[in-house]
Amino acid sequence: MPRRPDLRRVLVIGSGPIIIGQAAEFDYSGTQACQALREEGLEVVLVNSNPATIMTDPEMADRVYLEPLTVEFVERVIARERPQGLVPTLGGQVGLNLAKELAEAGVLDRYGVELLGTPLRAIQQAEDRGEFKALMQAIGEPVPESKVVTTVEAALAFAERVGFPLVVRPAYTLGGTGGGMARDAASLVEIVRTALRISPIGQCLVERSVEGWKEIEYEVMRDAAGTCITVCNMENVDPCGVHTGDSVVVAPAQTLTDREHQMLRSAALKIIDALGIQGGCNIQFALNPHSHQYVVIEVNPRVSRSSALASKATGYPIARVAAKIAVGLRLDEIKNPITGNTYAAFEPALDYVVVKIPRFPFDKFSTASRTLGTQMKATGEVMAIDRTFPAALLKAIRSLEIGRDGLLHPRMATLDDAQLEQRIAVPNDERLFAVAEALRRGWPVERIAATSRIDRFFVQGIARVVAMEQELYAAGSAGLTRERLLAAKRLGLSDATIARLVGLSPHEVRRRRLELGIRPVYKMVDTCAAEFEAATPYYYSTYEGEDESRPGQGPRAIVLGSGPIRIGQGIEFDYSAVHAAWALREEGIESVIINNNPETVSTDFNTSNRLYFEPLTFEEVMNVVELESAGVMCQFGGQTAINLAPPLAAAGVTVLGTPVEEMDRAEDRDKFDRLLEHLGIPRPPGGAALTVEQALAIARRVGYPVLVRPSYVLGGRAMEIVYSDGDLKDYMRTAVEVSESRPVLVDKYLQGKEVEVDAVADGQEVLIGGIMEHIERAGVHSGDSIAVYPALNLPYWAREQILDYTTRLALALKVRGLVNIQYVVYEDQVYVLEVNPRASRTVPFLSKAAGIPLARVAARVMLGRSLRELGLAGGLWPEPPRVAVKAPVFSWQKLSMVDVALSPEMKSTGEVMGCDVDFPRAFYKALVAAGLRVPRRGTVLFT
Repeated sequence: MPRRPDLRRVLVIGSGPIIIGQAAEFDYSGTQACQALREEGLEVVLVNSNPATIMTDPEMADRVYLEPLTVEFVERVIARERPQGLVPTLGGQVGLNLAKELAEAGVLDRYGVELLGTPLRAIQQAEDRGEFKALMQAIGEPVPESKVVTTVEAALAFAERVGFPLVVRPAYTLGGTGGGMARDAASLVEIVRTALRISPIGQCLVERSVEGWKEIEYEVMRDAAGTCITVCNMENVDPCGVHTGDSVVVAPAQTLTDREHQMLRSAALKIIDALGIQGGCNIQFALNPHSHQYVVIEVNPRVSRSSALASKATGYPIARVAAKIAVGLRLDEIKNPITGNTYAAFEPALDYVVVKIPRFPFDKFSTASRTLGTQMKATGEVMAIDRTFPAALLKAIRSLEIGRDGLLHPRMATLDDAQLEQRIAVPNDERLFAVAEALRRGWPVERIAATSRIDRFFVQGIARVVAMEQELYAAGSAGLTRERLLAAKRLGLSDATIARLVGLSPHEVRRRRLELGIRPVYKMVDTCAAEFEAATPYYYSTYEGEDESRPGQGPRAIVLGSGPIRIGQGIEFDYSAVHAAWALREEGIESVIINNNPETVSTDFNTSNRLYFEPLTFEEVMNVVELESAGVMCQFGGQTAINLAPPLAAAGVTVLGTPVEEMDRAEDRDKFDRLLEHLGIPRPPGGAALTVEQALAIARRVGYPVLVRPSYVLGGRAMEIVYSDGDLKDYMRTAVEVSESRPVLVDKYLQGKEVEVDAVADGQEVLIGGIMEHIERAGVHSGDSIAVYPALNLPYWAREQILDYTTRLALALKVRGLVNIQYVVYEDQVYVLEVNPRASRTVPFLSKAAGIPLARVAARVMLGRSLRELGLAGGLWPEPPRVAVKAPVFSWQKLSMVDVALSPEMKSTGEVMGCDVDFPRAFYKALVAAGLRVPRRGTVLFT
């Protein structure tokens, strides 16, 4: 049956800014959906407020509206575009809630817009805690004993009857927002008050806790004809009580018996059928580890974080299939694009293990509680694939970029046994390292499993790694035989970990490994465990079995992604990496992407010619480079990719674009100061310090306050304004790790107007995409500042100086590709703050505001094209007759005990864009899109 002929134009609602609980997975699902709908010949109208996403690129939809996600603004779009249908399940909880509000406000009826796919009734039954409980009871599916409440008194009465602990779950919220675990009456009162305030309908569920049970998720699909399949099941390593977004997750489930799997699979299919969902759905179960008893925890009647993970884990494109089901197609009519010859009605088969580990923001918020519960705290996640659980786990740890290449954590070794037991008993972001330390101390697997309530299978997997560590340490370099080295690589140990254990350098271990003929083979993710030929190569490395890789024969280049989303390095860099891959294709060159983030468009099956799902470490990237024999683009993956440029270049790899030594000249304080002096360009006075004494001497010379920060970091990591000798001493002792290669930079703090520029240079000419001014004073990190384009309040002389400095700096640094420069205008002078010869956080915002695809232009220039060849010239790109405002978005609700004052260290998790004919209107839109309630009237405090 073809898609419904009555549909010509469809509205897709995005998920808005990235916040904790709702990250890049909805950029990925929205992008897939737009592509799928256009394949069916439909016109797609997209509304979203996030400029950093591929989803809001002009080529993704027939018309893109960068507008606030409110009933008022979306109604205007509907009135103008008159779509016949709206797909409500692709924009996360924000999109789902907005679709419900549009329906209840009568907007959809007024304009004749049909909710496509999952019916509104099904959404209400899944999201309303009371209705969901009633439905489960009606179909005979067990749920925890619970009560839907709208008052604190009702919650206390329930607690008196069933006892503690209790879980509180607000209705219609995301990422566990406003919920939590109550262990006594006082905590219950506090959590319920918050939950009722945050729930859009003032309702929450209070339920008996199943803390300690196994948490199992099923990703399920259903079409309008009632055909249902399970795409994937996933097992949380952490037991119930930790939000699934904060838990280590393994796919497929490793510890279920066949009876348990069939029992939960049958329940999942019964639930999706009873709800009448058309599309994708995530169902969470709690399973008693000591019996076959289970309960249904909740259902997400939409694509979710878990469905992005399930899509990347299996290769089954859930959002794409869901979008096609929404416009009338059946599962047996939708081809699987990974194989090209099977259909979406086939359940995927996995012959490997996938491990997802969350990435937390505790490096930014050192005072935040690291204890994990039912309210999500992670900003992003990584995914790793290998043949066994231990190997995939170690790959995932390396992918996190937290300074650990294995399960050894120095802080754990300093804990006594009682402290270590507490770290294992109470869920926290470092529990895996605590488990490994306990095993090193000889604690039995049974004791650790009982203390943590983590299944023995997973503890035994970690024990195998610890045993291999101890064997290597005992054997030393002389005992590093081929058999021992191969066994270590099959368990997932990195060259760097092995080197540390046997007393060699990573380079020596790598050399010995290659001499012994130990190289990784590459296996394919194909949805069918190699039963059918795959059309879309999508690889992971392992050290066993037959090699399935098919490296390209023609010209090709490798684009490094940016790894997990974290504060300071978000989806903006994935946007640039995707544009680079597209540019390569336009130039007739095969694109190869290396990345490990399951939420992003860069790791989608059709973004590049070949995808390698690997950690972004020197070892793993070098393995792919040797396989593909290709040059590498390091400019687009943020600091993650830039940090890999020097070791790759030292190993003889061609690093495309700006020369590595010039990147170093921009980062190295002494070299950069000499360049500025030569060019006659001023910067705030200061210097680089390796000791406390040197830092104090610089601060006293330039005068307080001073801005202090480590070199070679992103997102203002450990950047502070310091006002006295005492504060500076504290900073040098506690805030940063100082070394010869990473000194601390100490600069005079100038409280002026901050301005930034993104440009593309080809070695001869410099195209300046635009000048953005910040509303906040200098000293607030640029990622946390409201930025305005074009700059409206710059005097003519300052503007001309900025254009001149940008051009001369880009040419002097031999930039080929992108460069971001930050300035401060202070007392009739323009000073350079820093130069970043790479993609920046503002590239997508400026590209959309100014109407020029900067990352794509930069990638083509890096391949040797000149700006003139591309039909572009140097100088300032013409400014459009409109104003765009970028506003930051914060996730304070999710993190307690955190200082909310803005500073040089970035704290925002995402951003929105407001665009209009003048500044007041654009500014208003940006504030509304960021979730601020702008009062129509009120009082003002002047201080």
